[in-house]
Amino acid sequence: MSPRRSADQGAITGPPPLEAAQFRRIGEIVSPVCGIELPPGKEELVRSRLTGRLRALGFATFAAYVAFVERDASGRELSAMVDAITTNKTSFFREPLHFAHLREHTLPALRARGGPVRMWSAGCSSGEEPYSLAMLVRDTTREGEWSDMRILATDISRRMLERARAGVYEEDAVRDVPIELVTRYFTVARAQPPRTYRVTDAVRALVRIARLNLVSAWPMRGPFDVIFCRNVMIYFDRPTQQRLIHRFWDMLAPGGELFVGHAESLTGLAHQFTYVRPAVYMKAPAA
Repeated sequence: MSPRRSADQGAITGPPPLEAAQFRRIGEIVSPVCGIELPPGKEELVRSRLTGRLRALGFATFAAYVAFVERDASGRELSAMVDAITTNKTSFFREPLHFAHLREHTLPALRARGGPVRMWSAGCSSGEEPYSLAMLVRDTTREGEWSDMRILATDISRRMLERARAGVYEEDAVRDVPIELVTRYFTVARAQPPRTYRVTDAVRALVRIARLNLVSAWPMRGPFDVIFCRNVMIYFDRPTQQRLIHRFWDMLAPGGELFVGHAESLTGLAHQFTYVRPAVYMKAPAA
């Protein structure tokens, strides 16, 4: 569906104002689709994130843009709206205490157990998190030790998933990665400034990337030994958080671990997890 020119369309000479009615309506549209809540105070974030969509479609007002989204039967612009609003901040080895726990406790326990290993990066953004997991696995195991190791990386943003699949990152993105890991697990994609690096095929081979809306049906069966869902649930309301925690529990193998962001916790949510350390929770091992 293509937008039709109207009095509400034309050259946008400056950032369009976002009226309270349009802000509320955007929240009503987005929340059922992806669970993201837009409480008062997020007006400037929404305005700045969506101004690019107005410019791309030629709308001069948010009222006209919202009306277009609502009548777009294809759902493509709704998907683009959600993509634009979604926060995608990430980095390699973000929240390093989690990776230290994996190195010192989780991976040795999985090695001792033997068998297939499955990890899930839920809300993987542009791929830094699942590739960090893959680099850690490669860096702490002998060649061929885990022939059946897989990392599932999912996100709702098509734009971020394209970047994750490409596996190419600018120099600033790898600046804080230990130099020995950069040497081992990246190749130079572009030598001229701005310099870029590509994740090696050996790392990429461990990661499968797919689009997934966390509040919709999950096609995978599991079980997973590790689930990373970090700095995602803070954007959901409490009922959505509660449902997700139950679904993560069901998707974890006995003894599996759930990692959430350090700004998050399961406090106030009904759950069966055992607290391990800040932002790390375990499903009880089988008796």
